[in-house]
Amino acid sequence: MSQKTYFASDFHLGTGGQLSSREREQKIVRWLDHIKGDAAHIYLLGDVFDFWFEYKRVIPKGYTRLLGKLAELRDAGIPITFFIGNHDMWMFRYFEEELDIPILRKPMRIEIAGKKFFIGHGDGLGPKDHGYKFIKKVFANPLCQWLFARIHPNLGIGIANYWSRKSRSAQKYEAVNRWHGPQNEWLVQFANQKIESSDIDYFVFGHRHLPIDFTLKNGHSRYINLGEWLNRYSYAVFDGNDLQILFFESDNRTIFP
Repeated sequence: MSQKTYFASDFHLGTGGQLSSREREQKIVRWLDHIKGDAAHIYLLGDVFDFWFEYKRVIPKGYTRLLGKLAELRDAGIPITFFIGNHDMWMFRYFEEELDIPILRKPMRIEIAGKKFFIGHGDGLGPKDHGYKFIKKVFANPLCQWLFARIHPNLGIGIANYWSRKSRSAQKYEAVNRWHGPQNEWLVQFANQKIESSDIDYFVFGHRHLPIDFTLKNGHSRYINLGEWLNRYSYAVFDGNDLQILFFESDNRTIFP
């Protein structure tokens, strides 16, 4: 059986969607069982959790099924790499020490079967969104992280979950669920600029919450967005020759544009 590379993001466990967080977690575990037979590498591209903060001796409650499955896959020798997103950027050493899963904080260029990939969550890339870029710098500041860690977990995680819900509710449905054209899609603009100086075959991001497969201006490089697991349950798979977006137990199978 040929080995494949899998990419998924934006599970947003800890918040509701079409399914409850627990039901969605069970579905993710079924997906991991579905792909484990031919998985050469699994890349999780952020926002796996709707909020995550690691205190020195405390991690957020829940997610036992997912964490156990990831540990099982690692024990079976399947490599897993985790790129943090904007909702789980306060991950530190727990995944690396407990699950043997490296945590990456910046996009990375890698080569798979001779193809060049540029992989990351996608937040903060491209033009505009200056307000978020400023907030991201604040959240990534070690002093701010130290101060937040002084708050008792019951209060701190409660505040963070409230903020996460408010942030999502403030997003307009049309802005999140509609393709805006290459001139208005920030990650398309980022990728088109990047290929002027770098030879990249595939840009693979999350964050946008739309399953997107778009050919860039050079006519062969592609921007792939993984979509999300709140409603669509989409992911991407590379078989050594081609990269495609697939859906797991989903009736919503639209790929944009």
